[in-house]
This record gives sequence, structure tokens and C-alpha cells, in this order.
Amino acid sequence: MFRRHALGGVSILALQVALLAPATVAHANHHLPPVTVDAPAPVKRAVRKPAPRQASVARRSRIAATAPQRQGPVVVVNAEGSGANASLGTPRIKQKYQLPQTSESVTAKDIQEKVNVIDTEDSVKYLPSLFVRKRNSGDTQPVLATRTSGVGASARSLVYADDILLSALIGNNNTIGAPRWGLVAPEEIQRVDFLYGPFAAAYPGNSLGGVLLITTRMPDKFEMTAKQTEAFQTFDRYKTQDTYRTDQTSVSVGDKKDNFSYFLSGNFQNSFSQPLAWITNASIPAGTSGAIPQLNKLGAPANVVGAGGLLHTEMANVKGKFAWDITPRIKATFITGFWSNDANSNVQTYLRNGAGNSTFGGVAGFASNYFTLSEKHLANAISIKSDTSGFFDFDLSASRYDYLEDIQRNPYGVIAGTAAFTTNGRITRLDGTNWTNGDAKGIWRPNYAHEVSFGFHADRYFLNNPTYATPTWNAGPDSTGTLYTNSRGATQAQALWAQDAWRFAPGWKLTLGGRLENWQASEGFNLATLQTASGAITGTSFTNQPTVGAGGFSPKGSLSWTPFREWEVSASIGQAYRFPTVAELYQAVTTATQVVTPDPNLRPEKGLSEEIAIERKFTDGKIRLSFFNENIHDALISQTTISGNTLVTAFSNVEAIRNRGIELSARRDNVVISGLEVFGNATYVDSRILSDPSFVSTTGTTAVGKHVPNIPDWRATLGATYRPNAYWSFTTAARYSGKQYSTLDNTDIIPNVFGAFDRFTVVDMRAQYRFSETATANFGVDNIGDLKYTLFHPFPGRTYVADVRIKF
Repeated sequence: MFRRHALGGVSILALQVALLAPATVAHANHHLPPVTVDAPAPVKRAVRKPAPRQASVARRSRIAATAPQRQGPVVVVNAEGSGANASLGTPRIKQKYQLPQTSESVTAKDIQEKVNVIDTEDSVKYLPSLFVRKRNSGDTQPVLATRTSGVGASARSLVYADDILLSALIGNNNTIGAPRWGLVAPEEIQRVDFLYGPFAAAYPGNSLGGVLLITTRMPDKFEMTAKQTEAFQTFDRYKTQDTYRTDQTSVSVGDKKDNFSYFLSGNFQNSFSQPLAWITNASIPAGTSGAIPQLNKLGAPANVVGAGGLLHTEMANVKGKFAWDITPRIKATFITGFWSNDANSNVQTYLRNGAGNSTFGGVAGFASNYFTLSEKHLANAISIKSDTSGFFDFDLSASRYDYLEDIQRNPYGVIAGTAAFTTNGRITRLDGTNWTNGDAKGIWRPNYAHEVSFGFHADRYFLNNPTYATPTWNAGPDSTGTLYTNSRGATQAQALWAQDAWRFAPGWKLTLGGRLENWQASEGFNLATLQTASGAITGTSFTNQPTVGAGGFSPKGSLSWTPFREWEVSASIGQAYRFPTVAELYQAVTTATQVVTPDPNLRPEKGLSEEIAIERKFTDGKIRLSFFNENIHDALISQTTISGNTLVTAFSNVEAIRNRGIELSARRDNVVISGLEVFGNATYVDSRILSDPSFVSTTGTTAVGKHVPNIPDWRATLGATYRPNAYWSFTTAARYSGKQYSTLDNTDIIPNVFGAFDRFTVVDMRAQYRFSETATANFGVDNIGDLKYTLFHPFPGRTYVADVRIKF
């Protein structure tokens, strides 16, 4: 362990030395077409005298001067800047509202040049501390994990696309709680900004982990863009060997005429995934062969009898963004987006009967992994904003997200002795689920010293989740009169907030704020049934859940010092209340044939976060070091409890947890040689459970002192992009994640089995060629070493990605 941490320390030190080294390099003359660079920051680069060219370069130049050649295209780098400068600008929303959080950013140019992007969530792949649990192309459950929140805590971060909240705060898990990334096509993105911690009064307690802001593009003249992406993955594990392909087509058109502008985009993706699950059984079914002896993450027998979750997905989104400049400084915007997903999940059995024929061996897991899914979601947002930078500005916005249709159908079980499913089954629906958010914000600037921002927020989340019994699972109507379960409920919240950014002395700024919130959960209803092995209902119970409420005041404070233009030191502290989601309160938990009603009296999480950050900016890069600490009381974590004689998993309050650590982030262009950009980050977290008196163990273990589930000790990225000229760029990046546990007592120690969370190091590569300012081609490989690792689900193997983008 010491050797691994020591090597990590050496790598971090080497990164710092490389990035801090002077960029005194020779600027070779490649005799390329002119390149125009419009850097976003006002910092001017010192003009250096070109070094003498080598003889070989001079000879090539003389040949180029005499030989007739076709005139090359003029390559113009867009206004996002080039190299490390591309992400150095302060996020616009952070500047406008004087938000005190530490931030990291990535622009469209960065994404297109460095990242093998298939889905929108890929864009954050190399941002410090962030990890998206994306299992496959077109995944509908890619949860964002931050430096203090894991993949099982989706409600401890916020994801916005312009004014639309993509975070599904109806849940706090890695299923229905995942952000609705599919509503944004990768080609729409202008930039992505991440704000760390709950230090801004403008955001609710769900910002404990941070706030991710996706800004989409608006044109200033007529444009059309088309992009085609092709990817394929090679996969070989257990007895499943295949190649899985993804095709994606993106088109967009936009224009600006006088005061009116619009941007329309469409995206269609057809993808096939590797197995997302291994179907296991504690014993090898009698009379069968082909099972692979294996243990589960806790060390108990879990023989692999087949593969499940072999998804074929057809996903599409259509988006419209319309803006009207009421005055030169006041703009009204309407956004509408429609997303659809049609998927089917297949299975592969490894079992053979005595005659050598395929069989499911009576294992019910084959049925739960075999299903069809149809989803249609709609989002709308409207806003009116002023941007005068004068005495007063305002921002009014409202958004609505609707599950128009969300239907999953699967068989109830398997037919003994065969490889066939029962005719009867389940229909699980989420349509009718929705959320609405509204915000009214203002900024008052009475003088240079003060910028006072304030606002009112209201939201409502509604969950509708019935599961019906059906005599024919793969045909007929999408609901029946017979319910297996039903979960329904709503939450709503209102908040008043204000903050003042006070420049009380040259180079000093004190930001003080507070957020007063009131929250209520109501309309809770649960229906549960007892069922036989064949699906017949033997008993039904109804529960009308009580109305509950809570509230709190969250103070915020941040002090920043800028002794020089290039340096900034800040210290921040903020309290936050993260109120339970509808699913935590009301979504029923099913275990085999038993349904367990959730706890409607869960308490809000109460978090206190601190950060000290030191940042040094360069003309072509920056380096930041952050120390952070977070204490959460009544943390809402999924844990195993006993109901009757059955072990079930549900959410409950853990009395106290603590996350503290250090984060280093750096990037710089022209390191050692001209055109070489080095970027990287490393985060260490000491995450501990301080108290959990409600923990129940059947083996005498304890949760106290153990690591908080789903938070690894180390996360790190180290990459480099080389731009030899205006046409080519080459990127290589390595990503590392340390061991993480999924149980409160950290007893899941068996690696690389279904349900485990492994440490991993993967290396990605990408090459881009710019034919002109309007056409680019890219080729890349993710997980180039074809590492086999598991993050509960088996993750993709080596994946090849190629795309061509043309802009008219």
C-alpha cells in the first residue's frame, strides 16, 4: 500500500514540476495556413523572438517555396480559445452572481479535441474528482459521483442544462435517480462548468457534492452541423464473447435574424451493449452443466450461470431553443426537448441439460434481466433575464420535466427444465412522474464594493410507480386491473436566499449568504402484495403514508484574497440541508416475492462543508490545490436491514459520516515543447462512518470507522495533448480510481465479481484532424488495455470510436 501511495505522490510531484516549468521553447515555422486565435482571457502572451530554424526545416521551406502545391484551407480557431486557455475563463454564471465556489470547466473545443464522446455525460470524463458511472453507450442510469458523494448518492449533486434541471431528484440512487443526460445531444454543448460544494446560497442542499452546469450553443449567424459517430467494443469474459456496435447521427441548424435567434438539434443513437449483469445462483442447478463456480463480493457462493442485460437501445432526442432580445440587455428564452428510448434486454444462458440443450435451470434471474422498455420524456423551460451589469439585473425562470411514457415489461419467471419464460409477467410504469422548478433572482449593485444577489425558489416532485400483473407480458395493454405494487407521493419545497459579495479592501472579497428552506412530503401511498412463485397474489396491504415536513436555515461564508492577478486564495464554509427524495420516502422495495414498505419518516441530511483553495493562473494554464472537509449528520445511505427472516435493502439515516481530503488540479500548454499541453488531477479522500447505531449485522461486524460506501480513496487523471500544427492534435489520458466499498461494514472484499466495486486504471487515446474550420475527423480508443473491471456491473472493454463533423 505504501508503495502505491508513494508512486502516486511521485506522479503528482512530477506533474507539478512539468506544469510549473517555464515554457521557453522554440516556435518552429511549419509554413501552415494562418491560424486566428481569440483567447477568452484578457491576459496577453509575451511576444518571443522565434528561435533559429534547423537546416532540415529550412530545406523543407525552400522546397515548399519552389514546388507547386494546392492551397491549404484556412483554419480558424473559434472564440473558445486554444490549448490550455480554452477553459481558463470564469464561468459566466459564477461571474454574474459572484458565486464563491471553486470551479473547473471544459469547453466544446476541449471536448471535441480530447474526449471520445458518444453520450453527453462523456464530456466530464477528465474533470477533477468527477466520475460518471456510465455502463454502456446510451445508458439511462449514469450517475454523477463527486469527490464526497458516490454513485449511490445521485441527489447530492445538481446537473442543469441551461435552465432545465436534469437531475432526477425523485430518487437518490443509480437507477431512477440518474440525471436525464439524454435530453442534451453532445453537439449542443458550448461548455460545461462544475462548481464544488454547497457554498452558494443560490443552490439547495443537493449541491453538497457540487453543481454541474451545461451551457448549450446559440448561433449569431446561420449555421448547419452534421456529425456521424461510429463505435464498437470488443468484449470477452466468462462465456460471452462478442463485438458490440454503436451508431450515432447528430444534426443541428440555427440562425439569428435581428432580435430573434433559434437553434434546433436532433440526435439518434442505435447501440448494443456488453452484458450489464451476470446471472448467478448460490448452487449449481441440478441436472445441468456449464455453470462457472464463483463467489459474490461477500465471499459467498454465487455461481455464474449466464449473462443478462444485453441491451439493444434506440435513443433519440429533439431539441428547440428560441430566444428573443426584448431589448439589447433583456432576453426571453424558451427551450423544449423531447427524448425517447426504446430498448430490449436479452439474456444468454451457460447452462445445458443432460441432453446438451440450453436451459435456464429454474433460475429466476434470467426473467428479471429479460425485458422491453419504452420511454418518452418531455422538458420545457422559459426564462426572462437581464444582463446590464449595472445597478440591477433580474432572472426569472421556470422548468417542467414530464415522463410522458415509461413502461417496462418482463416475464414473471422461467419455466422449469427449459430455456423459456412464463407467459405471465409484470408491467412497471413511471409515466406521470414529473418535477417542476421555478426561480426568481435579482442582483443589486449599489456600488463597486457590494453585489447583493437574492431570490425565491419553489419546486415540486411527483412519483407515480405502479407495477401491474399481466397474463401476457409481451403483448396486450400496458396496464391491467391487478396491481402487484404501487408507490406514489410528492415533495415540495420553497426557499428564500440572499448573499452579498463585499470587496472591503483591494484584493479582498467577503461573500456572506444564507438560505431559508421549507420542505414537505405528502400524498404518500403504498400498495404491497404477497405472491406465490408463479405470480399468484395471496395477500394485499394498503398504506396511506403520513404528511411530514422540515425546514432549516443554511448560512454560507467565503473569504477570497487576490494578492496578485495570477494568484487567488479562498476559504469557504457552508451548511446545507438535503431533504429526502420521493423515492426514498415512498418507493416500495421488492425482494423475491416480498414487498417492503419504505420509511416515510426519514430525516433530512445536514451537511457542513469547508474548503481552502489556492490557485495560480498562467497565461496558458493554471494549477489549483484544495483542502476540503465535509461532515454529514443523518446521512441517507442504502443499507441492509432485517424484515422478518429476510434481508432487505432500503434507505435509512446514518448518524454521522465525514469526508476530508485534498485535491490537486493542473493544466498548462507549451510544456517542454511548443504545442504540448499537459493536464491532470488527483484527489485523495479519507471517508469514514463516525456513528451508525441503527446498523444491523448478522456476523458481528460494525460500520463505525469504516469507509463510506461508493467513495474511493484515490481518483486521478493524467493526460497530454500535442498539437504539432493547426491540423492535428493527439491526446492520451489515463484515469485511475481506487478501491471503494458498497457495504457499510466494508465486508465486500472479493474483486471483479458481479456487485463488486474494483480499483481500475484505464488509458484512452484520441486523434483529431481538422480539414478546415468547418470539417474535422476523429479517431480514438477508450480502455486501450482492455482492462476487465467491475463497478457493480461489468464495464466495457476496449472501445474504438470514430466520428466526422461538418459545419456549414
